[in-house]
Amino acid sequence: MALDGENIDPEVVSDFGAEWARFDQAGMGEAETQALFDRYFAVFPWERLPKNPVGFDLGCGSGRWARLAVQRVGTLHCIDPAEAALAVAREKLKDQPGAVFHHAGVGAIPLADGSMDFGYSLGVLHHVPDTAAGIKSCVAKLKPGAPMLLYLYYALDGKPWLFRAIWQASDLVRKVVSALPRPLKFAVCQLIAATVYWPLARLAGLLEKAGASVDNLPLSDYRHMSFYSMRTDALDRFGTRLEQRFTRVQIDAMMRAAGLGDIRFLEGPPFWCAVGFKA
Repeated sequence: MALDGENIDPEVVSDFGAEWARFDQAGMGEAETQALFDRYFAVFPWERLPKNPVGFDLGCGSGRWARLAVQRVGTLHCIDPAEAALAVAREKLKDQPGAVFHHAGVGAIPLADGSMDFGYSLGVLHHVPDTAAGIKSCVAKLKPGAPMLLYLYYALDGKPWLFRAIWQASDLVRKVVSALPRPLKFAVCQLIAATVYWPLARLAGLLEKAGASVDNLPLSDYRHMSFYSMRTDALDRFGTRLEQRFTRVQIDAMMRAAGLGDIRFLEGPPFWCAVGFKA
């Protein structure tokens, strides 16, 4: 079923549906999954939620974060515009009665305004045409005082010029690779994971053990991650046609314009994770 007028790019939705059908995260170890979840949710105020809270995961994908979040809440509405992704999430969460699934885009969230105790959207809203409008759509569903957690790609704030130059070159590669036919695109992204992600990540790990600072080395964030994560993220990064990046200042401004206050940023990777509370 097509979703029109919902602040989505149909080709991007189709690509992510195919990605999550292929990478359902079954190949990621439990310890790594939990560690990544804890990192994304490090600034999330679990302690401030009411008893048996009801909230939403906007852009739930394969359900990898929903599988852990639903165990801590009453009801979790898992929302995604890709039917293929929702099929994976339904299977992953089939034993979780608190999980409810919706085939919808961020511009048409099928929840009542002012009804949710919390919400989160991780790595999603930089892949929609209008990110600011997407944040507003999410915040509209929250009760006053409810938290909203976001992860948006950063605009390389604070990184040295060489790091930025390398990224700009990689973005040119992304624009070429993302336009390839899907089977070829998948193969190229897996080659990138094997020949770029894995060597650079492992090099960063070795340099860190030797006492060097690796924060400004490309792909150093992957030094403790599995090759499965690298394969997934290479496809996520180079396989998408639509990617937007924002500075911390821009994200703060979009969150405030959407009606969030008391905004707190995670002072470390992944950049940028932030939580705000509906005014």
